[in-house]
Amino acid sequence: MENNNSKEEINTNNKKNNNTEEKIRFFLEKWTKLVDPKIKEILSLSVSKRMQKLINYQVAMGGKRFRPALTIASCLVCNGKIEDALYPAAGLEILHNYTLIYDDIIDNSELRRGKPTVWFNFGKSIAQCIGMDYGASIFQAANRSKNSFVISEIFSKTIKNVVEGEILDILFEQSKREDEKYIMKNRYKNITEDDYLKMVSKKTSSLICACCEVGALVAEARESEIKALKNYGFNLGAAFQIKDDILDIFGEEKDFGKKIGKDIEERKLGNVVIFHALKEFSSKEKEEFLKILRKDKIESQDIKKAVNLIKKTKAQERSFSFGEKYIERAKESLKKLPKNKWNEFLSEIADFVIKRKK
Repeated sequence: MENNNSKEEINTNNKKNNNTEEKIRFFLEKWTKLVDPKIKEILSLSVSKRMQKLINYQVAMGGKRFRPALTIASCLVCNGKIEDALYPAAGLEILHNYTLIYDDIIDNSELRRGKPTVWFNFGKSIAQCIGMDYGASIFQAANRSKNSFVISEIFSKTIKNVVEGEILDILFEQSKREDEKYIMKNRYKNITEDDYLKMVSKKTSSLICACCEVGALVAEARESEIKALKNYGFNLGAAFQIKDDILDIFGEEKDFGKKIGKDIEERKLGNVVIFHALKEFSSKEKEEFLKILRKDKIESQDIKKAVNLIKKTKAQERSFSFGEKYIERAKESLKKLPKNKWNEFLSEIADFVIKRKK
């Protein structure tokens, strides 16, 4: 009897999870149809027809349009108008893709969303030029938004935060870039939890926080509502990165759209799973693991060996619990917002972020 009840409970939970994912997917697809034309409009401004194929490649690769959805939902939860959120949402998605272009160059990533990255497809020089175009487009989107000056300032601050987070992430690497003197001089040999969280708050949380703040601003929300949505976005962003870290080690490549174990290949300490594993390793295991991260060339068997070492620990479970704490904080912030269906939607997004497979 107990077994039947357990099976029934699992089936009920699976149905609930599927329904939530379907609902989120419905709104993501619906809002993508509204935001994508704005993205293409902004990216094509002052760009010759010959260059538009190059410029559009990054956004045409797809993506969930998760950040524009957060901007729109944050506007709607504060009783704003969806049309007021479209240009800033487009600007934030362009900003996100702007960071991805450079992130892929920095990390030498060949795949993004299962497709060749901009630099791998067109070369690094062309990718850097495309990135500069995206940088200009971000502010063209801000200029077409309500409260354009304030939104431009938020966009500027967000870019600077992401850059600082990216620099920290690079300095957390354990090898390569030996030709770059600053990195060699300032590289971290180990990191603390505070170091990790500072990097995540800058590199990931700042952009998701900006999406929620901008949505509230164009809805002309009260100061307390703007603050609540900023807190929601910040904590959601931390959980988002923690889940990405987990998927990097334990995900399925066909679902994740990126190579599994890429953080190991890139010799990163700035992955929460690696951070928790290092705390649990024996001295011998820690030495063995760090030896892999500090190799000149990491082969596929090295990645497999490193992952197997991690699997002997409770790093996955501890990392997931760590992420859940941020989800709970995000959902707590929603209690200070109007009680409507968009509040519920933001709560469902929070649950989706920590349970997703890609």
